[in-house]
Amino acid sequence: MKKIRVSAAVITHNKKILCVQRGVNKLSYISNKFEFPGGKIEPGESSSETVIREIKEELNMDISAQKELIIVEHTYPDFHITMHTYLCSCSDDKVILNEHISYKWLYKEELNTLDWAEADIPIVNFLNK
Repeated sequence: MKKIRVSAAVITHNKKILCVQRGVNKLSYISNKFEFPGGKIEPGESSSETVIREIKEELNMDISAQKELIIVEHTYPDFHITMHTYLCSCSDDKVILNEHISYKWLYKEELNTLDWAEADIPIVNFLNK
């Protein structure tokens, strides 16, 4: 089974958290699901460097990675993911979607209203403790 290492950002601004929605994917179980933005860790790159680079590429945002929150291990039908999740901040909430189809800024109490990718659900639960 393919193993993927990724970093994800829990980006906060004015007490709200950025949630992004994936587009249609050949893997039906992640199509149109919400997720915390991020991407694959490249060789020679730290997980915190990855999250900063990926957010710039995907959302055209400059963020600061403050601390690692949680590492999620999840097995989907076609691959296993290890996701390093960082609490991040940004100076403004302007988002330019380069890969996702929509986004929402939500209070943590509202996160459960979205249809999340399975690997992101432990992060939602962690934030709502």
